[in-house]
Amino acid sequence: MLRALGDYLVLSWRFRRWSSKRIAKHQLRALRRLLSYARAHSPFYQARFEGITFDTIDAVRRLPTLDKATMMTHFDDLNTCGLKRASVEAFALNAERTQDYLGYYEGDYVIGLSSGTSGHRGLYITPKALTKRLPGVFLARGGLSLRDLPLRIVFLLRVYSQGFDDINAPLIQLKYMPTTAKPEAVIERIRAMRANVLMAPPSYLRFLLPHAADLAGRFKRIITYAEVLTAEDKARYAQAFNTSVVEIYQASEGQMASPCSQGHLHINEDLVHVDLYDVQGQRITEPGVIGHKMVVTNLINTAQPLIRYVMNDMVVLDTPCPCGSNFRRIKQVLGRHDDVFYFPDATGKQQPVFPDLIARWLLVGDANIAEFQAIQKEHGTMHITIDPLKTPFDADALVKQLQGQLRTLGLEGTVTVYTGALTIPKDSHKYKRFIQQDRH
Repeated sequence: MLRALGDYLVLSWRFRRWSSKRIAKHQLRALRRLLSYARAHSPFYQARFEGITFDTIDAVRRLPTLDKATMMTHFDDLNTCGLKRASVEAFALNAERTQDYLGYYEGDYVIGLSSGTSGHRGLYITPKALTKRLPGVFLARGGLSLRDLPLRIVFLLRVYSQGFDDINAPLIQLKYMPTTAKPEAVIERIRAMRANVLMAPPSYLRFLLPHAADLAGRFKRIITYAEVLTAEDKARYAQAFNTSVVEIYQASEGQMASPCSQGHLHINEDLVHVDLYDVQGQRITEPGVIGHKMVVTNLINTAQPLIRYVMNDMVVLDTPCPCGSNFRRIKQVLGRHDDVFYFPDATGKQQPVFPDLIARWLLVGDANIAEFQAIQKEHGTMHITIDPLKTPFDADALVKQLQGQLRTLGLEGTVTVYTGALTIPKDSHKYKRFIQQDRH
């Protein structure tokens, strides 16, 4: 616990005290150290970076980017531990089949298996030396503080892993439940362990809303992850459960962003280096511009160096935060580029409509929605399945409302609404509210 306390103090100090100049200095030093290590220990990077110098961050930005398909193709030569894809993948798939996610690969590595939203399987290696330091990271960057100790956490996610289990410490008790668990079972667990923190994807919190009266006031904090948390959902959950609701922006590639004391999301500038690019491919330096591509370097994981790794998350930066941190503040995580729907304007040109906006139309416009899923099979259409809180549900009224919202944007579209039960899938995909099937 002493090491966790030390990590907490260091990470908290950096977040609160580092100037922009200090952040840039740290990032350049960390990037150069990582790049040198990768070139020395990874045959893939040795060939990729041959003859290249890394004197400035701009020089690093000129390096070629890496996508998931390339990372997986060159997995054996990219990782610095001598691990082989076939063996690592077999280990991860066996964990999926047996539903036993605990244990280290070869006693030293946590293996993450992600199918993501892109349809490409990804394998991610985290050394035990890093996961054993998760208690301090979790305290400093999980929306919590020392004042909240001891922590009794009910943690909901599709799968568990040894990495999550390593969060447990003398004053941190974390109990996992799958998102397939019935709300009644979750409530029973919360009561039994007198949980004071609830961690769950936003979509699961919606299943708990009918039980809000039994849960209100029990939690010091509700922490969400794995899906976009809209402003409307955040306010709705905070009111229903009578506590603050924050989100962490966690990906297989690293912990991208964490909440400050005021609940705003900040990029973890000391753990990851993030560049955002607009629709024209220009690097974003000002707030308010929609990022269509995210290029990430994990600064701390040398086992599987992810250097200039491309993610299609859509992120909007905000103005500096009142909390005083110089870590960049995120205004919105809009979802992934794959989730954007398109509708024609008066000239016939296809215009994007972001999932955040459609979610707002649905969740604010109709209080009788427990959950929804929207599919665009071709541009200009939208098929929505509604799981209502109660029946009957007025599907025709919702169709008219949504078509009216599109028209206010100068867009036209064909909207179809169905009703039916929606359940969180048991397969390896995260729950997706928005599915874009038209790739043209």
